[in-house]
Amino acid sequence: MDLDDLFAKNPADPLVQLTRQDLDPLSVEELDARQAVLEAEIARIQEKRTSAVKVRASADALFRK
Repeated sequence: MDLDDLFAKNPADPLVQLTRQDLDPLSVEELDARQAVLEAEIARIQEKRTSAVKVRASADALFRK
């Protein structure tokens, strides 16, 4: 899936703006810091997704009975 397709409904979304930001003016240190922040956000998303999958599986199991 293309990012433009994913966020086409809300061009003002901060994630859309982030992906379109020009990285050329950033120093190596700034790029490293940005990468660290984004990696931390990815980890947070993965934890939330794992939790959501577990909750969904529990709900599905409860309502199958």
